Amino acid sequence: MQPGMRHYTGLDDPARWSLLDALEEQGTLYADEPWIQMTDGPALSFGAARADAARIAGYLNALGVAPGDAVILMLPSGLDFVRAWLGIGRLGATAVLLNPELRGSFLEHQVRNCGAALAIVDATLLDVFREATRAIPTLRRICVAGGTADPAELADFAQWVDATPWTGARPRYLDTFCIMYTSGTSGPAKGVVMPHAHCTLYGIGTIRCFQLGPFDRYYIVLPLFHVNGLLMQLGATLLAGITAVVRPRFSASGWLADVREHRATVTNTLGTLAAFIIAQPPSRADRDHGLRALLNAPNPPPHEAAFRARFGVRDVLSGFGMTECNIPVWGRLGESRPGAAGWTHTEHFDLIVADPDTDAPCAPGEVGEILVRPKVAFGFMREYLGLPDKTVEAWRNLWFHTGDAATLGADGLVTFVDRIKDRIRRRGENISANEIEAALATLAGIAEVCACAVPSGRVGDDDEILLAIVVAADAGLSRESIAAHADQVLPRFARPRFIRILSELPKTSTGKVQRAALRAQGADGAWDRGQ
Repeated sequence: MQPGMRHYTGLDDPARWSLLDALEEQGTLYADEPWIQMTDGPALSFGAARADAARIAGYLNALGVAPGDAVILMLPSGLDFVRAWLGIGRLGATAVLLNPELRGSFLEHQVRNCGAALAIVDATLLDVFREATRAIPTLRRICVAGGTADPAELADFAQWVDATPWTGARPRYLDTFCIMYTSGTSGPAKGVVMPHAHCTLYGIGTIRCFQLGPFDRYYIVLPLFHVNGLLMQLGATLLAGITAVVRPRFSASGWLADVREHRATVTNTLGTLAAFIIAQPPSRADRDHGLRALLNAPNPPPHEAAFRARFGVRDVLSGFGMTECNIPVWGRLGESRPGAAGWTHTEHFDLIVADPDTDAPCAPGEVGEILVRPKVAFGFMREYLGLPDKTVEAWRNLWFHTGDAATLGADGLVTFVDRIKDRIRRRGENISANEIEAALATLAGIAEVCACAVPSGRVGDDDEILLAIVVAADAGLSRESIAAHADQVLPRFARPRFIRILSELPKTSTGKVQRAALRAQGADGAWDRGQ
């Protein structure tokens, strides 16, 4: 360990992989040191976070929550979210983290599936939450945060400040900490049951990847109800004993100003967010910051080139992972591989790329499915909640099947290609929908694009390609001009036959495009440009 390091001392001991144990240590040794700084003002020290978690645990216990019980958390990113999440963990209960954008049947399914009796809900979401869950008998009480509650039927989360701190045992590494729901693009969302060790390993991977040191400051703009913002980033800052700068909602125009003002040295983005940042008007101040490294997933070569050349970021990395299987693939500082995910984190994971039908390993460079398994107990999800058949199906032949296509080079480099089910076979070629979309996105005026396979209509023939396009307002693009651009940027076998212009793409509650819905529509009503 380097001089001045404040890393949690249990990083190399899987039996101590618990963010609550890390909070106990950091909150004792560095009680007055800043941990979280919100860009909109409030801050939280390590010591205050430790004390607040114990008091919230006591408050929840007084409401009838026992260790092992599920508690729904539906709050925006902020200190209330962090305190409640840690308080649930300190009690040894399970935090069910719901997207605040959920509505209707999507919300009802997740609340019903988790079986929680108590929900902590932001006041601005209360009406939506109650409308969706009024018929769920297991949900017996709602605790309202950020607003006034009717004491006759609702609990007031603000009352935690007067509660008696919980002094019971902290949870073990093998106990369940969180349940997060997958997007459910091909069916109802599945609850991923996540042990404490699994939740902690995300941050350990980040520390190893970024080589986080005592002078780093992590800028977090991704939502805290997902693993990237909460566990890869915020969890890593707790384990490393460094400051996290949290913006409640991403702002492309405010991104660089925040990085500069708060002296951030590392951050994570996603492909869409990166595109928004890069689309901001260039400025002479683009290099006026201290950002040394950025994790962008996926990381297309144009994005990496822009972050390096325009913004002067020394290291632009990527990775691959899922809520279910942690982050088994990371980039490396000083080893630029634009477009690739990185290398397997072999200390904690096995990974192969295999034929999706036989599970036989593919030859180097051949496209197949990413299969992963952990080397450390409880470093993966425990199960899909209430879905033993889906759990067993995902673990066929003792490998977790990610459903993602990739290549594995002779040097171990993993390059993500596409979702297996989103690959298109046309004229004898396997085509990546992502590659088509990236090429079409270079045409000015295209706001969003999704490529998918549709039946050719000829018996025994391969697929045809359909493009679903959202055109920016006043762009003046026609189907013919889009087709002409596709002919310029795509190989012949990857050129779309059908084009459908839409006002918006169908999406899940987490913002993922529902390709299955577009495929189900087929080519009916789409413009057919012929073969």
